Amino acid sequence: MTSPDNHRAGFACFVGRPNVGKSTLMNALVGAKVAITSSKPQTTRRVIRGIVHRPDAQIVIVDTPGLHRPRTLLGERLDSLVLSTLTEVDVIGFCVPANEPIGKGDRFIADKLSAVKKTPVVAVVTKCDLASREQIAQQLLAVSQVAEFAAVVPVSAQSGEQLDVLGDVLIEHLPESPPLYEGGQLTDEPEQVMVGELIREAALEGVRDELPHSIAVVVDEMMPREGRDDLLDIYAHMFVERPSQKAIVIGHKGERLRDVGTKARKQIEALLGTRVYLDLRISVAKDWQRDPKQLRRLGFFD
Repeated sequence: MTSPDNHRAGFACFVGRPNVGKSTLMNALVGAKVAITSSKPQTTRRVIRGIVHRPDAQIVIVDTPGLHRPRTLLGERLDSLVLSTLTEVDVIGFCVPANEPIGKGDRFIADKLSAVKKTPVVAVVTKCDLASREQIAQQLLAVSQVAEFAAVVPVSAQSGEQLDVLGDVLIEHLPESPPLYEGGQLTDEPEQVMVGELIREAALEGVRDELPHSIAVVVDEMMPREGRDDLLDIYAHMFVERPSQKAIVIGHKGERLRDVGTKARKQIEALLGTRVYLDLRISVAKDWQRDPKQLRRLGFFD
């Protein structure tokens, strides 16, 4: 559909191995937190859309889980989710950090992208604030030798450097179209899902390395308290795979779980713009990442 003022609108997708800064980059381009971030790999588990509004264009950015060689049924489903997304967007951003050498994981993804014939791929060298000018120059050269890209753009989501350039490059590959979403809308994620993700982000802070992949959160109920229009009651359930993991999340005398609840509540209140009462429980769902029935119950469908 052509817009009379040459406005462009369409879908862009960021892919890369886990923990290369895809979610942070999307949040920076959108100008608001629409995807959770963590120093732990594979924090993103869902396809999240963030919406960038510009006078000349609207970019709907699809943030995906990191592509990797899956070791669990959950991993297989996440990879399947990413690969199906790649065929539905107008342009792909292949993210590689400036401060780490290109490795097998990056080449594995580049090979996957080469199979997506009709969609242009832009290489995005992320985390440039963590690398020297010399490192960045070497990485730009190394990335350009991995595959044929429509463009190679170095950026820093933290400092904002080159974000406008990346936006321009992505927009070049979008079709002429009126806006797909109303102005001011920053994501199409249901509030309940975003609340669950903010709880999971708070739980991921400062835990041992094996835990992130084992935490899932389900928001059971979200409703205004009866007789109060300034308070929202949220009942949420966190699931881990083993009793030892439950003990880690609860902490000494429940201290850690209370801390998770406090941090999550502040983030949720900022997101929803209202006071929140958060009732947070934790249970063991044994080996849920490998159990099809439990994966479905926790929202990870075939």
